[in-house]
Amino acid sequence: MSIPSQRQGATSPPERGRELLARKWSYLLSGAVVVALGRDELDREMRVRLDDLCAAVHAEASGQSPSPQRAERIGEQLVSLGYLTEDGLRVTLDVLGKGLLGLAEFQPVERHAQPIVAVLGALSTGFLAASRRAVFEQQESMQLSLLKAVRDAQWHLKESEARFEEVVTSSSSGILVVDPAGQIVRANAAIGDILGYTTEELAGFALLELVHPASVRVLGEAMLALLENRQERVRQPQRLLRKDGDVARISMTVSLLRGADDQPVHFVAVVEDGTELMLLQSELHRQALHDVSTGLPNRQYFTTHLESALRRADPVRGISVFHLDVDAFGVVCNSLGRPTGERLLVHVSRRLKAVLAREKAMIARFDGDQFAVLVENTATTPDVASTVAELNRELAEPVYFDDRGLAVSVSVGVVRRPPPDWEPEDVMRAAEQALRRAKAGGRGQWALFDEGQDAAERRADALAVAMPGAWEHGEIDVRYRPVVGLADRALVGVAASLHWDRGDDSLDHAGCAEPAERTGLILPLGEWQLATACGQVRWWGQSAGFTASLHVDLTRNQSRDGDLVRRVRRVLDDTGLPASRLVVGMPVAALAESEAVDNLTVLAELGVGTSLVDFGLGPDDLAVAAELPIGSVRVARRLVERQSRGDADYLAELVRLARQAAGEVLVDGLETRAQADWWRAAGVAAGLGSFFGDPLPAGAFPDPIEWYD
Repeated sequence: MSIPSQRQGATSPPERGRELLARKWSYLLSGAVVVALGRDELDREMRVRLDDLCAAVHAEASGQSPSPQRAERIGEQLVSLGYLTEDGLRVTLDVLGKGLLGLAEFQPVERHAQPIVAVLGALSTGFLAASRRAVFEQQESMQLSLLKAVRDAQWHLKESEARFEEVVTSSSSGILVVDPAGQIVRANAAIGDILGYTTEELAGFALLELVHPASVRVLGEAMLALLENRQERVRQPQRLLRKDGDVARISMTVSLLRGADDQPVHFVAVVEDGTELMLLQSELHRQALHDVSTGLPNRQYFTTHLESALRRADPVRGISVFHLDVDAFGVVCNSLGRPTGERLLVHVSRRLKAVLAREKAMIARFDGDQFAVLVENTATTPDVASTVAELNRELAEPVYFDDRGLAVSVSVGVVRRPPPDWEPEDVMRAAEQALRRAKAGGRGQWALFDEGQDAAERRADALAVAMPGAWEHGEIDVRYRPVVGLADRALVGVAASLHWDRGDDSLDHAGCAEPAERTGLILPLGEWQLATACGQVRWWGQSAGFTASLHVDLTRNQSRDGDLVRRVRRVLDDTGLPASRLVVGMPVAALAESEAVDNLTVLAELGVGTSLVDFGLGPDDLAVAAELPIGSVRVARRLVERQSRGDADYLAELVRLARQAAGEVLVDGLETRAQADWWRAAGVAAGLGSFFGDPLPAGAFPDPIEWYD
């Protein structure tokens, strides 16, 4: 085996971490077993194996689904260093299980814990497979020696008996010599240790008396096949009965010795104790299906259990699935540290168990601060509201960590009695949808899955997913509508909006902005809208002398975008449109966030016009207009409808107050001449709406310089 040369020069922190872990692995390994390599060679060898393991963990964590043979080969290579035995595997798993989780490159731990367990499991599988092959090779070699010794005994009886005695006595594997009738005639000390008998006691048993009743028939048929010369040897896992009543899980290889006349003389059974290895495999399997911190089943285990529960569910009562999210968990971790957060999650898991102790339920921990509960409903199962309320009452009782009392609540999405033909993925998607609706309602809330709402949300999701492709293929364009002075019906500006032509189903600006907000597409799409509109208005100015303002409304996410000012400056520089010709509108609700306030203030300092859109004329709206550098406000569409229903005096007074706070007031949503006349009389300067024209493509928009009512 080639050993890479020692790395030269200083090492980076990740390299340093690996170097220290590899040396620790080598040091502990050399103290537990004997290998053929010197200390320096073993250090280098362990570093190479560690680099391979880290690469496998990174591949697993990134979702590349690497072949498990990669980590299994590392386990095989460990055996090839000198047949390390189980002690070497214990040292390896102990060092790597803790050491890999401590490496900086595998932070955060919750993301890499599962990949590390998977890779170490594959390493153990490779180690066990290579160990098993080595044992089998040793057994076969031993059997050949035994067979040769027995055959030679016909000619050199004393010499072959001495050799046989030495092999049997010194072997670490259990050996039983059984006569053709199945009676044990000889046993070595190793098999006595495995079963708890002395060698003399074993000589009084028939072999099948030591075998678990469930396996007697299988071994009896195998021995008969040897007697009938249908097989040369038999290798099978077995369960033998110990003297203390326990069961020893072993691997047994049985061969038949024949004399010179080809008649059966003895069976030779070689036994290898596999109890510890099977326990190790079982523990690794358990860890792969359970959360490390809470000990609860993980998502994989929960999903498998859910599949069977759906099939066996009571046709009337069915099952209920709860998807829970711990409220403000990030606040706990940020203020008190992640270890305290993990302790809090352990507390939540215990409270869940206490609340659901009387139910047939499985509780699982998903990623981060999320849990899931599957309840198989009975006649006594409480309703959902009672269960959630009891759980939040339990969690509201403070629990103390390091003298700090913590109390939390959970938001819960519930799927009650899902159809039996649903797949687990359908149930979990529905629970996640319900959880999102619950969290939108505030902390400590719960929501029941509603198929009608779900269908609407899925349609909205489909729109959001399809939007980038539609934009790339030119289905989304910018349209323009006139901003008209109410006193003289003159064109004082144009408002740019998005339009998505979907054939029979077209979406206006609001219909485009909502799905774009959900995916983050609104930021690049909004910049493109701004650039397109600025370029168009600049061209109208050059070709027709148009000097009115361009109005562009922003969404909440655009308003608080940390890159907004740079985007606006770049568009103005690229198109040559003066900053004073652009009016940027921000929704009043967005200005509750400091990022949006900072953006609006800087834009105003740059000379860009600023406006409050969707203005409700309430006290808070008036306070924002008075405190910030606002050039105008635009009355919300809903207030035009209120005016038509008779709230005229109240609205007229609020328009007067808005003029005092911001200077100029515009109104959106005008549909009739009567509405336009009323708002003009109330003191509104300009308006938009279908009364003045619907949004049109640039090519269909009337010549701005020749605009007329």
